[in-house]
Amino acid sequence: MIDGKIQFVKPRAEDGARIWELIRDTGVLDLNSTYCYLILCKYFPDSCVVARCGGEIAGFVSAFRLPQYPETIFVWQVVVAEKQRGKGLGTAMLKEILKRKTCAGVRFLETTVTPSNEPSQSLFRRLARDIGARCEVAECFPADLFPEGRHEAELMYRIGPIRKEKEEI
Repeated sequence: MIDGKIQFVKPRAEDGARIWELIRDTGVLDLNSTYCYLILCKYFPDSCVVARCGGEIAGFVSAFRLPQYPETIFVWQVVVAEKQRGKGLGTAMLKEILKRKTCAGVRFLETTVTPSNEPSQSLFRRLARDIGARCEVAECFPADLFPEGRHEAELMYRIGPIRKEKEEI
């Protein structure tokens, strides 16, 4: 289970470089520029989350509301530090975002996952199960859209409808 010392906080620009390092160290996630993570931390803190354990970043989720579909939040990346994996931290960070004020009115969570990324597939299926929502999978970006044939297709995982605690079921 998750270490009791984990705190969920909104990211700050000062976290951007460490988040970049954490993602780089996984060796499996697409590594974006440090600038990208600085932008996420500075301009999207309400829909992103940092998990801190002591003074260290133990995990990070980047997400944003889709302007053209305000009932949907798109999760871009989920990363968990190696020593924190297998404890449910990824799921806990996603649930943290969903209960924030910025997700009032959110009915769906979308993300893309490659066919070979079984840990992420499990993470999002587990989230759907935990919150009692459907999880539908469809192709989003075929492999041929990526240059030089170096990237797998990205499958869209759509979870929802999401019911909030106050809603009647």
